[in-house]
Amino acid sequence: MKLLSITMALLLITLFSYAQKPEIYAPSGIAVNGYDVVSFFTEAKPVKGSETFSFYWKETTWLFSTQQHLDSFKRSPEKYEPAYGGYCSYGASRGYKASSQADTWVILSDKLYFNYNQKVKEIWNKNRAAYIDSANVKWPVVKKS
Repeated sequence: MKLLSITMALLLITLFSYAQKPEIYAPSGIAVNGYDVVSFFTEAKPVKGSETFSFYWKETTWLFSTQQHLDSFKRSPEKYEPAYGGYCSYGASRGYKASSQADTWVILSDKLYFNYNQKVKEIWNKNRAAYIDSANVKWPVVKKS
């Protein structure tokens, strides 16, 4: 009986750890689908990064399109890190992590936000201040899930 209890506990711990998503949206271990997060600020558009200019931060590999962007990120990663780890901002406001797409980006008050798709972004845009407030409250718990 004791062995069964220990086995069940280990199984539950294993399942729980696999169910958790990382804090940073990083399909295949690359942050934000490989987009250079600095480019959103400097070029006002999504630009794919290169493995030539990569940096490991928050247990995730970040790619950049230029050495200058890499250096900027290294100096101040929090400045360029997307809100809610690059997950969908609307999803974070609702208390869960959802994937995001680069073409949904927007910078508000010097912070980069993404959403699941354009339709979700339209919903989020209708009351984004409230959604951001909600996500800011929920994110400390959500990011650990």
